[in-house]
Amino acid sequence: MALERAWFPALSEIRHDTELRLLMARMSRRVLLAMSRTQRVKDRARRALGILKAFSVKTPEGFELSIDVDALTGTADSGDLEEDLSDLLVELGQAAKDGGSGVIFLLDEIQFLDQRSLEALISALHRVAQRELPLALVGGGLPSIPRLAGEAKSYAERLFTFPRIGSLSEAAATDALVLPARAEGVEYKARAIERILELSEAYPYFLQEYGRHVWQGAAQSPIGAGDVERAHPNVQADLDEGFFTVRFERATAAERRYMAAIAALGDGPQESGQVARRLGFAETGKTSVIRGNLIDKGLIFSPEYGLVDFTVPHFAEFMRRNFPLDAAESR
Repeated sequence: MALERAWFPALSEIRHDTELRLLMARMSRRVLLAMSRTQRVKDRARRALGILKAFSVKTPEGFELSIDVDALTGTADSGDLEEDLSDLLVELGQAAKDGGSGVIFLLDEIQFLDQRSLEALISALHRVAQRELPLALVGGGLPSIPRLAGEAKSYAERLFTFPRIGSLSEAAATDALVLPARAEGVEYKARAIERILELSEAYPYFLQEYGRHVWQGAAQSPIGAGDVERAHPNVQADLDEGFFTVRFERATAAERRYMAAIAALGDGPQESGQVARRLGFAETGKTSVIRGNLIDKGLIFSPEYGLVDFTVPHFAEFMRRNFPLDAAESR
């Protein structure tokens, strides 16, 4: 979409060990090299490359980008990440504006940024917004992002929108199943679609898994409810092994007991006080560290004050099936 509008996109994924200065230097370099091939912004892009070089040579690890320009000292070279990143993004935005274009950074798993890096990124984008420059960020990740952004900078609520991408609508989920199959000459019976939507709760990844296993197991068209029921154990086994267990194994023994207590109370958001009492604690504060660690790991989130819930659907069911609280307490 950005390319169709002659904007310059840069895409990356955040990891636990991501160094923001290094990441933004690399992404900015890609953008500016693309800009420098556009005649109307060639000179401005070259100046921005000089500022980028000054920004990047301050990387604590000694990293230096290969940029065939002289560093422009005095801008983005203070060594303070928040100040330097603000200078760099303003320069990028100004270069794009001069060329009648824009820049968009696309960052996935943004919840893995440490607080210092998130503060710097939000501050830099705030400076860009104040100057009304055509530079934007789209960040994807877990439901904890609004809380993390608000803790990093109080004005984050005004600077960003936080759309929640969860289960699909019934119409969209139906299309996701029916249209690819129809393109191959295969149809679904209405009850088969209803059953997949019930089992998957229209969660996109779960829909993919049901669609895959049903397709592989069905003998003929149209696909029926019986095909879905036969595929269900295989879907559940694959999700347990490749989706839920990967998350479960990131938790400590105490954190697993906390998750087991959430699951024991039922599906959906649960009161953190009830979770603590289910674990035998009279005060919620006794479990606050465990709860905070699980939120930081992206395994649970707080949809509103005093509530906790799992970040992905069906995790409570997975816990009850594979790690019930009575078993956790006996270990």
